[in-house]
Amino acid sequence: MANVDNDNTVITDAPGREASPAESSLHDQGMPFASHFRGFWHREYTSLTRLSKFLAVGGIGVLVNSFALFILFQLVHLPLVVASTLSTELVIVNNFFWNDRWTFGRPQLSLRRFARFNLVSLAGLVIATCTLWGLVRSLGVYYLAANLLGITVATAWNFAANSFWTWGGAR
Repeated sequence: MANVDNDNTVITDAPGREASPAESSLHDQGMPFASHFRGFWHREYTSLTRLSKFLAVGGIGVLVNSFALFILFQLVHLPLVVASTLSTELVIVNNFFWNDRWTFGRPQLSLRRFARFNLVSLAGLVIATCTLWGLVRSLGVYYLAANLLGITVATAWNFAANSFWTWGGAR
């Protein structure tokens, strides 16, 4: 009697023995649903794992940004806009490195992915800023609450765009 592994590959009891058509068809009668169900949960688990890692990298990025901004503005005495721009780009580099290696598991850095990540991050900045401005000006939402909503929308954009464009879809 043949056994079947998780990839629906028939495993024979004797070396070099192929499974008979009857043995193969026994497995296929009730298992396609289970196979699709298992594949669905694996994809969902992978997506949630990547999202969790992406959010963790972003959270650390907020701390790096704040620390760099403090040093550049308070200690180095750069103008606020210059200090903010430099600290933001530092975080983009930091977040790209950790997302590339840890979140998406790429073994080698790529200038093309880095350029795409920068563009997605710029679009995310525009989304967050426009959301903030629109909620405050049009709906009278308190600016800190509007900022959090803007960050939430931008984070969703950043994760989706980076997952499919920067890193070319889930692996």
